[in-house]
Amino acid sequence: MKSEKLKLDSLTVGYNGVPLISDITLYLAKGEIMALIGPTGAGKSTILKSITKHLAAISGTVYLDNKNMQLINGKEVAKQLAVVLTERIRPELMTCFEFVSAGRYPYTGSFGMLTAHDKEVVTRALEKVNALDIADRDISQISDGQRQRILLARAICQEPEVIVLDEPTSFLDIRHKIELLGILSDMAKNSGISVVMSLHEIDLAQRISDKIVCVKGDHIAAFGTPEEIFSDDTIKKLYDIGSGSFNALLGNIELASQDGDIRCFVVGGGGLGIPFYRALQKRGIPFAAGILPGNDLDLAVAAPLARHVVKTSPFMTASPLDMEEAKKLIDSVETVIDCGCPAGELNRFNSELINYASEHGKNIIKTISELTEAEL
Repeated sequence: MKSEKLKLDSLTVGYNGVPLISDITLYLAKGEIMALIGPTGAGKSTILKSITKHLAAISGTVYLDNKNMQLINGKEVAKQLAVVLTERIRPELMTCFEFVSAGRYPYTGSFGMLTAHDKEVVTRALEKVNALDIADRDISQISDGQRQRILLARAICQEPEVIVLDEPTSFLDIRHKIELLGILSDMAKNSGISVVMSLHEIDLAQRISDKIVCVKGDHIAAFGTPEEIFSDDTIKKLYDIGSGSFNALLGNIELASQDGDIRCFVVGGGGLGIPFYRALQKRGIPFAAGILPGNDLDLAVAAPLARHVVKTSPFMTASPLDMEEAKKLIDSVETVIDCGCPAGELNRFNSELINYASEHGKNIIKTISELTEAEL
């Protein structure tokens, strides 16, 4: 069993002595990543600030490497735990190298002079976050993505065992989000650094984390592995989603299906139907889909968006009853969408459905552009 690098034992956090979230008990082992997720204002940042002692806890204990953090002096804490908060930095007249060098303060003497070893550590930290090329740049003149990497480099300079980050992907485009989380994942796996962070992007949290903390209201709604946490029911309750659904397989949110009579039938499969399902939902067009095996990628999106889906068992061909059901739906509409899924031994029934629709005079649409222009 992995040893606990960070543990929160019956922690109660809040402001001015007023509890916000009570009885928080969490633990994180060496080299693990833990993400806090939940609605805006739920208290994720409050928990993180209480861990890092930026905010005094009301009760309970934070243990760092099995030691009560309240009993460890600030300099020793800084050697074990580094913090990257969400506030934008506005230092004046500092290069990126100089800013990152501030992370060495727990190790420098009274005058803060850097040794050759300190400078080597700074250089390695910049290299780890792919920022050596901007080391001499004025920190006020770099992009948001570069700034976040510099903040992380400063934390790495402390040579910590735990890094705490509050919304590290804020202000970043998708490329820089992926890059930053990739760096954190690499640090956890290869350097054994434990990572605690809050994230708004639940799909990224699902992919990168070893443990997930669901923060809601005055309590921790759930704590466990991504496999335990990420289900449609848990996420809907956490975020109070009234319509739509969370897809644990794809890690994304789908909107609710459109009300009304079915106006077209989509013959999909193999993921090729997904753009059509979403295009129809955006246009407010109720539709049916099929025939989709239970293991087909299309089914994950068609199920929440379509008014009706004709399904068959995984890895099985359609039964006569499935074919009859699909043909009745085709009979009820004027338009059939052929998503172009190749026909094989198990799904040749879809070719039969397209032929059936053509023989019965249905309007056949094969591209998104045709769908966009069609009057449905």
